[in-house]
Amino acid sequence: MRKVLVTALMTLGLNGALISSTAMAAEGAEQRIAAQLKKVNSEIPIESVKPASMQGLYEVTLGSGETLFSDERGEYFVVGQLYRYSDQDGFVNLTEQKLALSRAEKIAAIADDDKIVYAPQGEVKATINVFTDTSCPYCRKLHSEIPALNEMGVQVNYLAYPRAGFGSPAYKEMQSIWCQSSGKARADAMHASKSGGDKVAAKNCDNPIMDQMALGQAVGVNGTPAIVLEDGTLIPGYVPANRLAAMMQLK
Repeated sequence: MRKVLVTALMTLGLNGALISSTAMAAEGAEQRIAAQLKKVNSEIPIESVKPASMQGLYEVTLGSGETLFSDERGEYFVVGQLYRYSDQDGFVNLTEQKLALSRAEKIAAIADDDKIVYAPQGEVKATINVFTDTSCPYCRKLHSEIPALNEMGVQVNYLAYPRAGFGSPAYKEMQSIWCQSSGKARADAMHASKSGGDKVAAKNCDNPIMDQMALGQAVGVNGTPAIVLEDGTLIPGYVPANRLAAMMQLK
């Protein structure tokens, strides 16, 4: 998507001067920016166009999870992240702050029945959502630390992210896991798969696996494991249980 976006913006840079002052007066900046992007690629998935934190800039959020910034004319575009500096907070990534909020909202909208849940026996002090793949060695390493996380009051929710895509061996295995008859059966089947135990019997049903993978891609996941904290912070890769607990201020 990024390659398509950059190509589109290069084309737009060549044609930006064609905007007439009449059109500018007739449209608001948000509509004008969206219209400019659609001129060069009608398939660019524009989610929103809003004034950015920096005066004079507009923030464009795409359905792919990318963010770009434009002037009010829709003539100049920058692909990247916006930072703000203050003596109190130092450099703050404003783009990542917004993405974190969006991640948290989108993951919260996933039905509990579509997740594979490992809950502590006592009080739930924190929850992490993990995009996982049964064929991923570091996913297995993280899985082995679920008892330690549970002991510290951390609930672990698994979301599917078969890196090799639809129809791959990992996809088929995860499909068999998600198609088990109950939440406990799914958790047991996932544990068997991650622990190198008995092979999960093949099953086929309607399942959320590719929807979850698409969601992962939209919120910035590009590998597994990918851990999303309750505030939407994305942590790529394996992190030991003790470090995770410290990041969530549980230790």
